[in-house]
Amino acid sequence: MAETPKYMVLVNYIKNKIETNELQYGEKLNSENELSSMFSISRQTVRQAINVLMQEKLVESRRGSGTYVTFNVRPKREPNMTIGVVTTYVGDYIFPNIIRGIETVLTENGYSMQIAFTHNKVQNEKRVLRSMLEKGVDGLIVEPTQSGLPNPNIEIYNEIEKQRIPVLFINSYYPNMKIPHVALDDHKAGFLATEHLIRAGHQKIGGIFKSDDNQGHLRYAGYQQALLKAGLEICDENVLWYSTEDLADLSVDTRRILHRIEGCTAVVCYNDEVALEILSLLKAHGIAVPEQISLVSFDNSNLAAMSEVPLTSVAHPLNLLGETAAANLIGLINDKMFKATVDFEPRIVERASVKNLHSV
Repeated sequence: MAETPKYMVLVNYIKNKIETNELQYGEKLNSENELSSMFSISRQTVRQAINVLMQEKLVESRRGSGTYVTFNVRPKREPNMTIGVVTTYVGDYIFPNIIRGIETVLTENGYSMQIAFTHNKVQNEKRVLRSMLEKGVDGLIVEPTQSGLPNPNIEIYNEIEKQRIPVLFINSYYPNMKIPHVALDDHKAGFLATEHLIRAGHQKIGGIFKSDDNQGHLRYAGYQQALLKAGLEICDENVLWYSTEDLADLSVDTRRILHRIEGCTAVVCYNDEVALEILSLLKAHGIAVPEQISLVSFDNSNLAAMSEVPLTSVAHPLNLLGETAAANLIGLINDKMFKATVDFEPRIVERASVKNLHSV
């Protein structure tokens, strides 16, 4: 196990003093020289630790005066054994499996679950989180809303942090927030899906990705990496971006989609839902899958297995993701230093939607 860096030893020491109220709001820290002597570290290492604490808004440095605690510890709430669970959608896709996994572990550990859905709308996320704060929860498992865009709800997340309520993101995360997450490694997933097509002999590979969720950006980054590694050209004109609001229009926006994937022998689709729409569109225009164009998608949902042309798809952890998220949130409740982030390794499930050009 890697040794904790010296500056982090000091960071954790001061954090613990603040959180246990041994160092109170407005109180002055020991001087750099004193801390250097106490921990047998250099003044430069002390400054590095202080910078970390300043970035986390726990202390502030006042020129000519010293460093002071700026975090005001609130009285600890009595636990109510309730966990708030916030997801974007509910339905017959992957969400029931994730929720089932969460519920199983929470129940086994004596927790009840308060669940709400945002439908991937930022105003709904704000309303739901505010409601859960007012009712009181011991922790939150949240699927971020439009995680590919700047987060307008940062204020309420700051309030949650001030109330010392543990939060864990699932499926995705806001890149600019230091909150642990449990998710599929979407960058590797995008790479794996694209590499699978390249190994099957495809060179002109299009992509359809979601613009307002971070998963779409990560999968696109993996798609790019695989093409570059294989020495293939990244063609912007063969990549279609869509947002949550555009999803309903994919089935009717045939001209734009066909134009984007024109000349491609394969397409990487953001998920199974999108792949099913593309499959239907191609069939309507007499384009056969996989004979004329191959498709790879993500999630390995029932849709992929039951599709008219069964879809090759990168598997989602489903129940395991939910179980891991619940277990790791409980870990955070019991120990705020618990390492809760998990990125699941992707694996591809091969079906009939990919044509191997090497065997032609």
